[in-house]
Amino acid sequence: MTTDATGGTTGDTTGETAARATADTPTGGEGTGEAAASAAVDARAAAYAELAAVGPYGVRPGHALITMVEPHPGHEYAYNRWYEDDHYIAGAMAMPWMFAGRRWVATRELQLLRYPEESAVARPVTAGCYLSTYWLTEGRYDEHMKWTVGINKRLNRDGRVYQDRTHVFTAFQDHVATVYRDGAAGPRDFHALDHPYAGLVLEVIDADGPEERAALLEWLRARHLPRRLAGSPAAMATVFRPTPLPGDRMAYVKQVEGVDTRLTLLWFLQQDPREVWAAHFAGLGEEVTESGLGRVELVAPFLPTVPGTDRYVAELR
Repeated sequence: MTTDATGGTTGDTTGETAARATADTPTGGEGTGEAAASAAVDARAAAYAELAAVGPYGVRPGHALITMVEPHPGHEYAYNRWYEDDHYIAGAMAMPWMFAGRRWVATRELQLLRYPEESAVARPVTAGCYLSTYWLTEGRYDEHMKWTVGINKRLNRDGRVYQDRTHVFTAFQDHVATVYRDGAAGPRDFHALDHPYAGLVLEVIDADGPEERAALLEWLRARHLPRRLAGSPAAMATVFRPTPLPGDRMAYVKQVEGVDTRLTLLWFLQQDPREVWAAHFAGLGEEVTESGLGRVELVAPFLPTVPGTDRYVAELR
Protein backbone atom coordinates (compact mmCIF):
# COMPACT_ATOMS: atom_id res chain seq x y z
CA MET A 1 0.00 0.00 0.00
CA THR A 2 1.34 3.42 -0.96
CA THR A 3 0.19 6.75 0.38
CA ASP A 4 0.55 10.11 -1.36
CA ALA A 5 2.93 12.76 -0.08
CA THR A 6 1.18 15.23 2.17
CA GLY A 7 3.21 18.25 1.07
CA GLY A 8 3.25 20.92 3.77
CA THR A 9 5.45 23.86 4.69
CA THR A 10 8.58 22.08 5.86
CA GLY A 11 10.87 24.39 3.90
CA ASP A 12 9.17 27.56 5.21
CA THR A 13 9.28 26.35 8.81
CA THR A 14 12.96 25.50 8.55
CA GLY A 15 13.70 28.92 7.09
CA GLU A 16 11.76 30.70 9.85
CA THR A 17 13.61 28.69 12.51
CA ALA A 18 16.94 29.59 11.01
CA ALA A 19 15.94 33.25 10.73
CA ARG A 20 14.84 33.43 14.35
CA ALA A 21 18.01 31.73 15.53
CA THR A 22 20.15 34.14 13.51
CA ALA A 23 18.27 37.19 14.79
CA ASP A 24 18.73 36.15 18.41
CA THR A 25 22.51 35.78 18.17
CA PRO A 26 25.30 38.17 17.24
CA THR A 27 26.31 38.15 13.57
CA GLY A 28 29.54 36.37 12.91
CA GLY A 29 31.41 34.13 15.32
CA GLU A 30 30.09 31.33 17.48
CA GLY A 31 26.43 32.39 17.50
CA THR A 32 26.06 32.18 13.75
CA GLY A 33 27.61 28.74 13.70
CA GLU A 34 25.23 27.49 16.36
CA ALA A 35 22.26 28.91 14.46
CA ALA A 36 23.33 27.19 11.25
CA ALA A 37 23.79 23.89 13.09
CA SER A 38 20.34 24.23 14.65
CA ALA A 39 18.76 24.93 11.27
CA ALA A 40 20.47 21.87 9.80
CA VAL A 41 19.11 19.70 12.62
CA ASP A 42 15.61 21.07 12.02
CA ALA A 43 15.89 20.30 8.31
CA ARG A 44 16.98 16.72 8.97
CA ALA A 45 14.14 16.22 11.45
CA ALA A 46 11.64 17.56 8.91
CA ALA A 47 12.93 15.06 6.34
CA TYR A 48 11.82 12.18 8.60
CA ALA A 49 8.23 13.41 8.42
CA GLU A 50 8.43 13.55 4.64
CA LEU A 51 9.85 10.02 4.41
CA ALA A 52 7.15 8.63 6.69
CA ALA A 53 4.38 10.07 4.51
CA VAL A 54 5.20 8.08 1.37
CA GLY A 55 5.97 4.53 0.31
CA PRO A 56 4.96 1.07 1.56
CA TYR A 57 4.29 0.58 5.27
CA GLY A 58 2.54 -2.76 5.54
CA VAL A 59 3.18 -5.47 8.12
CA ARG A 60 4.30 -8.32 5.88
CA PRO A 61 7.91 -9.53 6.12
CA GLY A 62 8.71 -8.75 2.52
CA HIS A 63 12.42 -9.25 3.10
CA ALA A 64 14.70 -10.80 5.69
CA LEU A 65 18.26 -10.64 6.91
CA ILE A 66 19.45 -14.13 7.80
CA THR A 67 22.98 -14.26 9.17
CA MET A 68 24.85 -17.24 10.63
CA VAL A 69 28.12 -16.37 12.35
CA GLU A 70 30.96 -18.27 14.02
CA PRO A 71 32.81 -16.48 16.85
CA HIS A 72 36.47 -17.37 16.85
CA PRO A 73 37.62 -19.85 19.53
CA GLY A 74 38.14 -18.10 22.84
CA HIS A 75 35.90 -15.16 21.85
CA GLU A 76 32.50 -16.75 22.43
CA TYR A 77 31.55 -14.78 25.55
CA ALA A 78 32.88 -11.46 24.30
CA TYR A 79 31.15 -11.89 20.94
CA ASN A 80 27.83 -12.74 22.56
CA ARG A 81 27.92 -9.71 24.82
CA TRP A 82 28.95 -7.37 21.97
CA TYR A 83 26.15 -8.62 19.75
CA GLU A 84 23.41 -8.45 22.37
CA ASP A 85 24.56 -5.31 24.16
CA ASP A 86 25.42 -3.23 21.09
CA HIS A 87 25.14 -4.65 17.58
CA TYR A 88 21.67 -6.18 17.80
CA ILE A 89 20.38 -2.68 18.55
CA ALA A 90 22.71 -0.19 16.85
CA GLY A 91 23.51 -2.48 13.91
CA ALA A 92 20.03 -3.88 13.34
CA MET A 93 16.87 -3.08 15.30
CA ALA A 94 17.40 0.70 15.39
CA MET A 95 17.42 0.83 11.59
CA PRO A 96 14.47 1.99 9.51
CA TRP A 97 12.05 -0.67 8.24
CA MET A 98 13.52 -3.54 10.28
CA PHE A 99 10.53 -4.38 12.45
CA ALA A 100 11.35 -7.70 14.15
CA GLY A 101 14.43 -9.69 15.13
CA ARG A 102 15.42 -12.86 16.95
CA ARG A 103 18.71 -14.56 17.80
CA TRP A 104 19.23 -18.32 17.86
CA VAL A 105 22.07 -20.55 19.06
CA ALA A 106 23.35 -24.01 18.18
CA THR A 107 25.03 -25.83 21.03
CA ARG A 108 27.60 -28.49 20.15
CA GLU A 109 24.89 -31.12 20.52
CA LEU A 110 22.76 -29.33 17.95
CA GLN A 111 25.69 -28.70 15.62
CA LEU A 112 26.31 -32.43 15.40
CA LEU A 113 22.77 -33.01 14.12
CA ARG A 114 23.40 -30.94 10.98
CA TYR A 115 23.67 -32.36 7.50
CA PRO A 116 24.90 -32.94 4.84
CA GLU A 117 28.44 -33.50 6.04
CA GLU A 118 29.78 -31.90 2.84
CA SER A 119 27.83 -28.65 2.80
CA ALA A 120 28.10 -25.86 0.24
CA VAL A 121 26.94 -23.42 2.93
CA ALA A 122 28.94 -24.25 6.07
CA ARG A 123 32.49 -25.62 5.93
CA PRO A 124 32.71 -27.57 8.16
CA VAL A 125 29.01 -28.18 8.51
CA THR A 126 29.23 -27.38 12.25
CA ALA A 127 30.42 -23.80 11.58
CA GLY A 128 28.08 -21.00 12.54
CA CYS A 129 26.82 -21.42 16.09
CA TYR A 130 24.80 -18.17 16.17
CA LEU A 131 21.95 -17.30 13.82
CA SER A 132 20.19 -13.93 13.69
CA THR A 133 16.95 -13.42 11.77
CA TYR A 134 15.27 -10.10 11.00
CA TRP A 135 12.12 -9.06 9.14
CA LEU A 136 12.02 -6.01 6.86
CA THR A 137 8.90 -4.24 5.64
CA GLU A 138 7.89 -5.28 2.14
CA GLY A 139 9.04 -2.80 -0.49
CA ARG A 140 11.57 -1.08 1.76
CA TYR A 141 14.67 -3.09 0.96
CA ASP A 142 16.48 -0.36 -0.99
CA GLU A 143 15.90 2.31 1.67
CA HIS A 144 17.01 -0.06 4.41
CA MET A 145 20.18 -1.03 2.54
CA LYS A 146 21.25 2.60 2.21
CA TRP A 147 20.98 2.96 5.97
CA THR A 148 22.59 -0.37 6.88
CA VAL A 149 25.67 0.24 4.73
CA GLY A 150 26.04 3.74 6.15
CA ILE A 151 25.59 2.76 9.79
CA ASN A 152 27.91 -0.24 9.55
CA LYS A 153 30.65 1.92 8.05
CA ARG A 154 30.16 4.33 10.96
CA LEU A 155 30.19 1.52 13.54
CA ASN A 156 33.36 0.12 12.01
CA ARG A 157 35.02 3.53 11.99
CA ASP A 158 34.07 4.03 15.64
CA GLY A 159 35.51 0.67 16.71
CA ARG A 160 32.11 -0.89 17.42
CA VAL A 161 32.41 -3.93 15.12
CA TYR A 162 33.67 -7.14 16.70
CA GLN A 163 36.36 -8.51 14.40
CA ASP A 164 36.96 -11.97 15.88
CA ARG A 165 34.14 -13.76 14.10
CA THR A 166 33.41 -15.22 10.66
CA HIS A 167 30.27 -14.76 8.59
CA VAL A 168 29.37 -18.29 7.49
CA PHE A 169 26.05 -17.55 5.81
CA THR A 170 24.83 -13.96 5.61
CA ALA A 171 22.27 -12.71 3.11
CA PHE A 172 19.38 -10.35 2.69
CA GLN A 173 16.53 -12.32 1.19
CA ASP A 174 13.14 -11.75 -0.43
CA HIS A 175 10.14 -13.52 1.05
CA VAL A 176 8.45 -15.83 -1.47
CA ALA A 177 6.14 -18.07 0.60
CA THR A 178 4.84 -19.01 4.02
CA VAL A 179 3.05 -22.28 4.66
CA TYR A 180 1.12 -22.79 7.91
CA ARG A 181 0.38 -26.06 9.64
CA ASP A 182 -2.94 -24.89 11.09
CA GLY A 183 -4.30 -22.75 8.28
CA ALA A 184 -5.72 -19.45 9.49
CA ALA A 185 -5.25 -20.30 13.17
CA GLY A 186 -2.19 -19.31 15.20
CA PRO A 187 0.56 -16.71 14.78
CA ARG A 188 1.30 -15.34 11.30
CA ASP A 189 4.75 -15.01 9.77
CA PHE A 190 4.97 -11.36 10.87
CA HIS A 191 4.58 -12.60 14.47
CA ALA A 192 7.18 -15.35 14.13
CA LEU A 193 10.21 -13.52 15.52
CA ASP A 194 8.27 -12.23 18.53
CA HIS A 195 6.34 -15.40 19.36
CA PRO A 196 8.15 -17.63 21.92
CA TYR A 197 8.94 -20.52 19.60
CA ALA A 198 11.04 -23.24 21.22
CA GLY A 199 13.33 -23.77 18.26
CA LEU A 200 14.10 -23.10 14.63
CA VAL A 201 15.47 -25.17 11.75
CA LEU A 202 17.41 -23.48 8.96
CA GLU A 203 17.26 -25.33 5.65
CA VAL A 204 19.08 -24.27 2.47
CA ILE A 205 18.23 -25.89 -0.87
CA ASP A 206 20.00 -25.35 -4.20
CA ALA A 207 18.46 -25.93 -7.61
CA ASP A 208 20.37 -26.25 -10.89
CA GLY A 209 19.10 -22.99 -12.37
CA PRO A 210 16.44 -20.25 -12.19
CA GLU A 211 13.75 -22.30 -13.95
CA GLU A 212 14.46 -25.31 -11.75
CA ARG A 213 14.23 -23.06 -8.67
CA ALA A 214 10.77 -21.89 -9.73
CA ALA A 215 9.65 -25.53 -10.02
CA LEU A 216 11.25 -26.32 -6.65
CA LEU A 217 9.40 -23.44 -5.01
CA GLU A 218 6.07 -24.60 -6.40
CA TRP A 219 6.71 -28.15 -5.17
CA LEU A 220 7.65 -26.90 -1.72
CA ARG A 221 4.64 -24.61 -1.45
CA ALA A 222 1.99 -26.95 -2.84
CA ARG A 223 3.15 -30.41 -1.81
CA HIS A 224 6.23 -30.88 0.34
CA LEU A 225 5.70 -28.27 3.07
CA PRO A 226 1.97 -28.90 3.67
CA ARG A 227 2.64 -32.63 4.02
CA ARG A 228 5.67 -32.16 6.26
CA LEU A 229 3.97 -29.62 8.50
CA ALA A 230 0.84 -31.73 9.09
CA GLY A 231 1.04 -33.18 12.57
CA SER A 232 4.55 -31.85 13.10
CA PRO A 233 5.99 -29.63 15.87
CA ALA A 234 6.56 -26.87 13.29
CA ALA A 235 3.82 -24.23 13.18
CA MET A 236 5.01 -22.69 9.92
CA ALA A 237 7.77 -22.66 7.34
CA THR A 238 8.86 -19.46 5.61
CA VAL A 239 10.69 -19.51 2.28
CA PHE A 240 13.10 -16.87 0.97
CA ARG A 241 15.36 -16.32 -2.02
CA PRO A 242 18.67 -14.45 -1.59
CA THR A 243 19.47 -11.05 -3.05
CA PRO A 244 22.99 -9.81 -3.87
CA LEU A 245 24.69 -7.56 -1.36
CA PRO A 246 25.62 -4.04 -2.56
CA GLY A 247 29.09 -3.43 -3.88
CA ASP A 248 29.88 -1.07 -1.00
CA ARG A 249 29.13 -3.72 1.66
CA MET A 250 31.57 -4.27 4.52
CA ALA A 251 34.62 -6.21 3.37
CA TYR A 252 34.25 -8.92 6.04
CA VAL A 253 30.91 -10.05 4.54
CA LYS A 254 31.34 -12.14 1.38
CA GLN A 255 29.07 -11.72 -1.62
CA VAL A 256 25.95 -13.86 -1.60
CA GLU A 257 26.07 -17.17 -3.45
CA GLY A 258 23.17 -18.82 -5.27
CA VAL A 259 21.22 -15.66 -6.02
CA ASP A 260 19.40 -17.34 -8.94
CA THR A 261 19.36 -20.91 -7.67
CA ARG A 262 18.96 -21.01 -3.87
CA LEU A 263 16.02 -21.07 -1.48
CA THR A 264 16.27 -20.60 2.29
CA LEU A 265 13.66 -22.08 4.62
CA LEU A 266 13.00 -21.26 8.27
CA TRP A 267 10.92 -23.81 10.22
CA PHE A 268 9.47 -22.41 13.47
CA LEU A 269 9.13 -25.11 16.12
CA GLN A 270 6.91 -25.40 19.18
CA GLN A 271 9.24 -28.01 20.69
CA ASP A 272 12.95 -28.32 21.36
CA PRO A 273 14.48 -29.54 18.07
CA ARG A 274 16.47 -32.21 19.92
CA GLU A 275 13.23 -33.88 20.98
CA VAL A 276 11.76 -34.11 17.47
CA TRP A 277 14.77 -34.29 15.17
CA ALA A 278 14.75 -37.97 14.24
CA ALA A 279 11.02 -38.13 13.60
CA HIS A 280 10.54 -34.90 11.68
CA PHE A 281 13.77 -33.41 10.30
CA ALA A 282 16.40 -36.10 9.77
CA GLY A 283 15.05 -37.05 6.33
CA LEU A 284 14.49 -33.71 4.62
CA GLY A 285 17.48 -34.14 2.32
CA GLU A 286 16.33 -37.46 0.88
CA GLU A 287 12.88 -36.14 0.00
CA VAL A 288 14.27 -33.15 -1.87
CA THR A 289 16.74 -35.34 -3.75
CA GLU A 290 14.00 -37.80 -4.69
CA SER A 291 11.92 -34.95 -6.12
CA GLY A 292 14.67 -34.27 -8.67
CA LEU A 293 14.21 -30.53 -8.17
CA GLY A 294 17.15 -29.66 -5.94
CA ARG A 295 19.63 -30.72 -3.30
CA VAL A 296 19.73 -29.81 0.37
CA GLU A 297 22.96 -28.02 1.28
CA LEU A 298 22.21 -27.43 4.96
CA VAL A 299 19.71 -28.49 7.61
CA ALA A 300 20.61 -26.95 10.97
CA PRO A 301 18.63 -26.78 14.25
CA PHE A 302 18.78 -23.88 16.72
CA LEU A 303 17.41 -22.82 20.10
CA PRO A 304 16.36 -19.23 20.92
CA THR A 305 18.91 -17.28 22.90
CA VAL A 306 17.92 -15.74 26.23
CA PRO A 307 18.56 -11.98 25.84
CA GLY A 308 20.77 -10.39 28.46
CA THR A 309 22.39 -13.69 29.46
CA ASP A 310 25.25 -15.94 28.36
CA ARG A 311 23.09 -19.05 28.45
CA TYR A 312 24.41 -21.80 26.13
CA VAL A 313 27.79 -20.09 25.53
CA ALA A 314 29.55 -22.73 27.60
CA GLU A 315 27.94 -25.43 25.40
CA LEU A 316 29.21 -24.23 22.03
CA ARG A 317 32.42 -26.29 21.88
